[in-house]
Amino acid sequence: MKTVLRCAAALVLAMAPAGPAAPPVRAEAAGGWAALAPAVGYRELTVRTAHGAARVHAVRADLRRPGVRADLLFPGAVAARAPLTRLAGERGAVAAVNGDFFDITEAQHPGVQATGAASGPAVHQGRALKAAVPEAQRFGWRPPPGDSDRDVLGVGVDGVARTARLTLRGHLWTTHGVRPLGGLNQYALPVGSIGAFTSDWGGASRARAACGNDESRQAPCTADTWEVTVRHGRVVAASATPGSGPIPAGSTVLLGREAGARALAGLPLGSSVAVDYRLASSEPVPFAFALGAYPLLRGGSPLAGLDSTDIEPRSAIGLADGGRTLTLLSTDGREGTSTGLTLTELARVVSDLGCPDGVYLDGGASATLVARDPATGHLTVRNHLDHDQERPVPNALAVFAGQPPTRPTRPAPHPAPTATATAAAPAS
Repeated sequence: MKTVLRCAAALVLAMAPAGPAAPPVRAEAAGGWAALAPAVGYRELTVRTAHGAARVHAVRADLRRPGVRADLLFPGAVAARAPLTRLAGERGAVAAVNGDFFDITEAQHPGVQATGAASGPAVHQGRALKAAVPEAQRFGWRPPPGDSDRDVLGVGVDGVARTARLTLRGHLWTTHGVRPLGGLNQYALPVGSIGAFTSDWGGASRARAACGNDESRQAPCTADTWEVTVRHGRVVAASATPGSGPIPAGSTVLLGREAGARALAGLPLGSSVAVDYRLASSEPVPFAFALGAYPLLRGGSPLAGLDSTDIEPRSAIGLADGGRTLTLLSTDGREGTSTGLTLTELARVVSDLGCPDGVYLDGGASATLVARDPATGHLTVRNHLDHDQERPVPNALAVFAGQPPTRPTRPAPHPAPTATATAAAPAS
């Protein structure tokens, strides 16, 4: 617990927002870090602000300690959700925090079901799992200037946590030529593009991918679509409407909208098709896993443009010691005497917990932090949830200690023979 104890002294602090008239934000520690496992600790904080007191729950993990690691949790399909206690419990995690924003409602698109899929990119076991939806189609708060729907936090194959941007780089090769790939296992596609769906997507309908546009999530769905199924490098099925149901391992479904639909409609059954894709990053070290997360502070300073008005339950992850220490945190919900935090206040709390870099995750009713009681072995939710209900989430970041990696909830399928899937290769 050397790293945990070293940072404990920073927990009683006073933080002053910018501006001479701004009231201070004060975080008060309730006791020291309680050991959950070697080099993994938990504690609670009370954050006092001008709008009241917020309760913060935090877990800190030293990734340099042998056996301590972090990983992505998800329900075995991109378009699926599950309670965090279930995701963490099935994998034997010591602690976990909810992850990315996701497609939670489609009230503006009658007849279209929400997919539950996350908005940002994701990498699982070194593989590209999904890419980011167009920025106008993401759910959650609008990011500050300079943030992107492609921002992620993850851990590289070197065991070091870092932030980056993951951009889809893919191509569709046919007898008619080469076209760029516009999406990978995502609930919304750019106008005029073609997206690829693999067995990682799950069984949810792909109809949502043709709704909205590059300027608005609320824009109507387009009927100008075409879908083909590719297996062993050949088109084996086609449809004028997006389909649903599980995609067999080894098959790739290509869905086009507008110009992309017309390009796919020109492919007869039996024609040759190949797909390649990767998530390109400026980071030289490939990610072992990554999930969508939005920058909150860098170098100890909150990012410019963070919202300082909306008070909500929040979740975040802080990085310290060059990405070798992770701090997971979440606030209590809207119930009782605890208030939430603005993004500006959240950034200050993360910074004063000794983390010079940090990201924010989905909040509101999704904000959840779970940790295992070392005495009983029971995994429990540590923060008070919104309406005392655990909302199912599409992914999460978990901390493990003292055990080897376990099999995910369903075996990860191999990429189709006609498709190559590479995660976080350096950008060209």
